[in-house]
Amino acid sequence: MAESRENTPVVIVGAGVAGLTLANILQRNGVDCVVLEKRSRAYIDQRQRAGALDSFGVHVIRKWGLGEVLEGGDPIPQDEGGFFIDGQAMPMDIEHDEEGGMFIPQHVLVRNLTDAFLAEGGNLRYEALDVRLENVGGEQPTVRYQDTDGTTKVITCDFIAGADGFHGVSRATIPADVLSEYSYEYGYSWLTVWAAVATSPAGMAIHERGLSGMIPRGANATRIYLQCPVDDTPEQWPDERIWSELEARFGTPVTSGEILSKQVIPLRSVVFDPMSYGKLFLLGDAAHIVPPMSAKGIHLALHDTDMFAKALLARVQQDDTSLLKNS
Repeated sequence: MAESRENTPVVIVGAGVAGLTLANILQRNGVDCVVLEKRSRAYIDQRQRAGALDSFGVHVIRKWGLGEVLEGGDPIPQDEGGFFIDGQAMPMDIEHDEEGGMFIPQHVLVRNLTDAFLAEGGNLRYEALDVRLENVGGEQPTVRYQDTDGTTKVITCDFIAGADGFHGVSRATIPADVLSEYSYEYGYSWLTVWAAVATSPAGMAIHERGLSGMIPRGANATRIYLQCPVDDTPEQWPDERIWSELEARFGTPVTSGEILSKQVIPLRSVVFDPMSYGKLFLLGDAAHIVPPMSAKGIHLALHDTDMFAKALLARVQQDDTSLLKNS
């Protein structure tokens, strides 16, 4: 089988928010990188995830000069949401500064980050199969993967950023006797629903029947959450029950529409320690997961990315020119 070899300062595994934010930061600060993504761009561009950025997330993106990626795609102002307690709407007096939070569908943010990276000549490789990380504990790790034409690509690098999610290859590369897992099971689940409907009402409901959420993902797209027993199945939640339960918990009429998908997710939090091993650094869900609500996962991922980018660029500023482009 054909094999090709190359070198680059940083390999980023995963083209989600963490991986692409890091890629853009490095590229705009003179550090070359290669981003590997096992999925196709068509799949990534339509994949639905969290749709909110709090003020910290907005600040991280803007402080690195990436403010343009927050534009477009029908972002929804954060103050369009609210809380409902026992069926009663609770008014919220929210003060916003210029870097206040916002709703922006995550697939739009990923698309914008991708476009920004590629517009400046970024090296992003989709459908990179069978990715393997080697010698991550040594001085110069290697990343192997199979290209779409069957060629085995071998990349020697200085650092690897593992941003390939909870089930990715990056964390699995760390020796089991080095890694500790800390987890907490909450004892209930979310029924998560994807609906092709305008979000009304938008917000969270706290009710004796359970928690609920209707979160906008665009002009005619809503992510719905319903707290349910941990052993419930999607079949126990026909469409009619979903809409009636939302009305009961919010205490107000709910705009119903086509339900595209539904899934029951047992809620848990997991943290792995350490988040780095040798030249491998874990970002986002590769290092920790939290229950899917209020986009806490994306904010943790941006925090990881911010810290890693600062540490890596500090090394460059200390005259380590091996990481600079064209050095």
